[in-house]
Amino acid sequence: MNDTVLYDMLRQALLVSVRMSAPLLGVALVAGVLIGLFQALTSVQEMTLTFVPKVGLMLAVFWVTMSFMTTALSDFYLGQIIPLIAGS
Repeated sequence: MNDTVLYDMLRQALLVSVRMSAPLLGVALVAGVLIGLFQALTSVQEMTLTFVPKVGLMLAVFWVTMSFMTTALSDFYLGQIIPLIAGS
């Protein structure tokens, strides 16, 4: 394995990880902005008000996108990593 193959594999692995984490990070961002806006409008400064809904929404999105994440990771593993290990 030469350097170009290694760097290309690392680039593809980073792209897969970004695709897998994007739904969770997007929901966390939107929920944080909406809850922050709500707190600014109502002057309620409760720490659990930011934590509990954000974690709940992230768990719900994780549950919904779990099959997508598993498929993306297994496709990358079976299509890129295994052939590289096998030497083909």
